[in-house]
Amino acid sequence: MTLTVFCILLFAALLHASWNAIVKAGTDKLYSAISVSGSATLIALVLLPFSPQPSAASWPFLIVSCALQVVYTVLVAKTYQVSDMSQTYPLMRGTAPLLVALISVLALGDRLSWLAWSGIGVICLSILAMAMNGRMQSRKGIWLALLNACFIAGYTLVDGTGVRLSETALGYTLWTFFMNGFCLLSWAMVARRREASGYLRLHWKKGLLGGVGTMGSYGLALWAMTQAPLAVVAALRETSILFGALIAFLLLKEKVAGLRIAAALGIAGGAILLRLA
Repeated sequence: MTLTVFCILLFAALLHASWNAIVKAGTDKLYSAISVSGSATLIALVLLPFSPQPSAASWPFLIVSCALQVVYTVLVAKTYQVSDMSQTYPLMRGTAPLLVALISVLALGDRLSWLAWSGIGVICLSILAMAMNGRMQSRKGIWLALLNACFIAGYTLVDGTGVRLSETALGYTLWTFFMNGFCLLSWAMVARRREASGYLRLHWKKGLLGGVGTMGSYGLALWAMTQAPLAVVAALRETSILFGALIAFLLLKEKVAGLRIAAALGIAGGAILLRLA
């Protein structure tokens, strides 16, 4: 992996942790997630006329990805309603890269060096150790996080294939966010118009900030998928756990101590292995 791709993925990880913190800090987690997705939709709508368009071969992947990411966004909100971000965020993000690595190698033909496998393993084990440290406060939150990990792996694999076929990472990214946010906003306006409209009016600034964060984070990751193996990109992107733990401690006032500090060092070590792979 080149230094450029490595640094871009670290920046994408910071953006990812930031928009998750915005959702977690919202007074209503579901509407907060919808405000983030809706803002990304508006940004995409403005930029789409000036962007190259994805090839026809990538559209089936865009549609499947949309369905998976809509469920993912709702599950993120539901998970944060019943559990701490510092516990379930690592669990969601740490399990998915293992699934991506196995499926991308077995089904998609990606090849990984032993150093890459080592880096992926160290990152995933460190993330899971961070999640398991301390008392499990919500069994439901843990199961929701594990379920969401399956959806994360699913849309990562689908988008990794789709963006390679699209011939334009920018166009693929914009259509991804336009479709996802449009579905969520449409549901909110039909099913819960009054509550959703009120929340969006009050918190649109945070939603816009989160929209920039989520679009920037995933857009950079999609571009990286055209430059490096899916499993390596997926694992390195999960260094967002480091930023997530810091945000949870400093801004959300959650306890982050003990094994989580050692796990954070493990994640950093795994990232170095991937840089060398």
